Amino acid sequence: MFELDDFLGQQHAQDLYRARITCEGMQGPLQICDGKQYLSFCSNDYLGLAADPRVAKTLREGTEQYGVGSGAAHLINGHTSAHHALEEELAEFTGRERALLFSTGYMANLGVMSALLARNDEVVADKLVHASLLDAAKLSGANLRRYQHVDMITLASRLEKQQSARRLVVTDGVFSMDGDIAPLPKMIKLLNGEKNTAILLDDAHGMGVLGEQGRGCVEYFDCNSDVDILMGTLGKAFGTFGAFVAGSEALIETLIQSARSYIFTTAMPAAIAEATRASLKIVQNENDRREKLQSLITQFRIGAQQLGFHLMDSMTPIQPLVVGDAEKATKMSKALAEKGILVSAIRPPTVPVGTARLRITLSAAHDETQVDKLLLALASLT
Repeated sequence: MFELDDFLGQQHAQDLYRARITCEGMQGPLQICDGKQYLSFCSNDYLGLAADPRVAKTLREGTEQYGVGSGAAHLINGHTSAHHALEEELAEFTGRERALLFSTGYMANLGVMSALLARNDEVVADKLVHASLLDAAKLSGANLRRYQHVDMITLASRLEKQQSARRLVVTDGVFSMDGDIAPLPKMIKLLNGEKNTAILLDDAHGMGVLGEQGRGCVEYFDCNSDVDILMGTLGKAFGTFGAFVAGSEALIETLIQSARSYIFTTAMPAAIAEATRASLKIVQNENDRREKLQSLITQFRIGAQQLGFHLMDSMTPIQPLVVGDAEKATKMSKALAEKGILVSAIRPPTVPVGTARLRITLSAAHDETQVDKLLLALASLT
């Protein structure tokens, strides 16, 4: 076996060691983890749908109809009428010709790039895109070029000379560690008229949260028709599991034929697809959840700024509190845990060296009193 103790020791010494906690019960603001109750501010369950009784009821009914496992990949006999209905509803929701389900967002991004790109092609990616997009670019064999975070000047310089057959410009919609939003209109303007160039938008953290009906960044900026490939996840604001890619008929058919992470993996359970159909209806029809969420975000930002904390420029549920040093972030996270509040310390390599932070995430399931409790706990750390 390989010698691994030195690596693990270094992780401990540099306050970069990652440890799991074990939680019981449903997702929600109050959770039992490692035998202790916490007020949680680290979940991506932005609309509070992971424990919604209507979604849970539909999941139970789906299990009674379809069983627990799908049994096979979509292209064998794992594709059910539940999957098919969800894909059609997601296509309508996103305003696209087709949508295709994947087991995870990671697999969706791998599938898109492996199917569309080759060694003579190029990926131009924001420096802070999700790890799955970077891995997908590297595995595709295409030449990966990166531009400074949301910096349109450096993006423009990367676009000046195209020496590739195809070029894919890649960005998160809402950046998972900073909480800011990609400047899609400016990106689209830069790409206007570029041949053999497409945009891949990973809107994992915007879908369900932004826009009047939760259609994400493209609805927020009113630019849906200008984004070629849209990836969204179902395990965050939708409260279930899985992911999808939405786009043209030709795109989806190409992915079905060529995306290895779609072809060679078991389909998500059909009961999950049924539960997501119920969740999708709630996302579209209950805008009050997004309104409440925005109210809580405003409450937190005003309170944190009054306490003198450095907040990043985010109007999304992701509210990073940058402290710089990994050791300090770890100590603050532990101090909050001692007060019964669960907030994750995010350290390198997830974020750049010197930008370690507390990643605070808010949910429509929280209430104002709970946000006040978080602010009081943060105040005690200053």
